[in-house]
Amino acid sequence: MYYPTLGEARELARYGNLIPVYCEIMADLETPVSAYLKIARGNYSFLLESVEGGEQLARYSFIGTEPALVLKTESNNPIDPLPLIEKELARFRLVTTSGLPRFHGGMVGYLGYEVARYFEELPSPEPDPLGLPESVFMLADTLLIFDHLTHKIKVVSHAHINGDVETAYHETTDKIDSLVARLRQPISPRHSSSASSSQSPAPGSSNLSQAEFEERV
Repeated sequence: MYYPTLGEARELARYGNLIPVYCEIMADLETPVSAYLKIARGNYSFLLESVEGGEQLARYSFIGTEPALVLKTESNNPIDPLPLIEKELARFRLVTTSGLPRFHGGMVGYLGYEVARYFEELPSPEPDPLGLPESVFMLADTLLIFDHLTHKIKVVSHAHINGDVETAYHETTDKIDSLVARLRQPISPRHSSSASSSQSPAPGSSNLSQAEFEERV
């Protein structure tokens, strides 16, 4: 069963253009990691964990894949990413529904250290030897919410109401059904072998000596 129902969604569409829709399933023997390995597709996905009090796992884990949008900023084209994010989110008027935690979709990503120069006076950074983006954010509108307290998974997607509510609702429930179907499949052998590998990781190397690091800190 989906929450809200189609009839309820028609009513909620009067109050906004983004309606969260979800179904709830038992986690059984699933873990956040196994769920992530089953549903992740494409180049952009995430498993978001958090802790409370510095040591206790928080109630929810969030698992997202195939974002609706990806925003990236690069060091060779410096631009403050926060106005870009604000502009994108301003397009939506989220309808509040019951049964979901405070976070059930939105922008997920990172800000690199160099982004601080948009907020305060700092010298220009040296070229990044890794060539990573200064920031990457995914607009996660379809995701799993793993509830460690009830050991249930809420499969959430957001209906974008740009016209016909029924069409948007069914497109959203199709996305939910797709994730549920992935969860019911076994983990692919490629992931199973890598997850169970007992090989030691390759030795790492630093791009700075300890003295250089301490000097920069």
